[in-house]
Amino acid sequence: MRTYINRIGLRDYIIYILALLPMAMLCYKQQLTLGPISSYPLFLILLLMPVASNIEIPITKIRTRKNQHMHRDALLLEETYGVPVIKELATGTNLIYDTKITLNVGGFIIPMLTILYLLFSKMDFVALEIMLIVLVVVALLADFVDGVGIVIPSYVGIFTIPLALILAPQNAATIIFIAGTGGIIAGSVASLMALKREEKGSAYIDIGGAACFQAIYVTTLLAALISGFIP
Repeated sequence: MRTYINRIGLRDYIIYILALLPMAMLCYKQQLTLGPISSYPLFLILLLMPVASNIEIPITKIRTRKNQHMHRDALLLEETYGVPVIKELATGTNLIYDTKITLNVGGFIIPMLTILYLLFSKMDFVALEIMLIVLVVVALLADFVDGVGIVIPSYVGIFTIPLALILAPQNAATIIFIAGTGGIIAGSVASLMALKREEKGSAYIDIGGAACFQAIYVTTLLAALISGFIP
């Protein structure tokens, strides 16, 4: 487990809990659904994502650069992103990280399994088309921060809302979820593939976690909430 909860991270969890409380009532009243996913399983997904966001599955290793300015900025990065940068500076060599690529359970595994279930239940080409747009937007907005990994703005998922409401309003919530979370995850992978390893680096690159999870979870919450207002 890489990410630890600092003051900023704790604030985010409090916000998630406050958002889940009214959604729990809406799910209890069977007012929120996501395609074939009914209210109770949907709430379970919303609950498990933040709970599992500190669990990572390592898949491979690469070598990336350890920039010397990291020793100066490490404390600030820890406070901002909630990852143990100072501890991780001791890994690898003076100039090289032995970078672990991991998949975040809450921000990658659970959303991807849900997306695959929705697509296998009913293939939605509009969702896939919007997902490609989100992928491009994420690739343009994403930034790789030394010592942290891929950072994605938390608001990026809102781009799917007007597109879904225009192109397929009757299925907007499902499209927002598939296109938004899928596009963010795909954009993260594209950013990883485009990483210039000889210029930047981090001890961990957590796909779907750290500075990516908030964008994925906010999009999921929006999709679930919109399902309660669109039949």
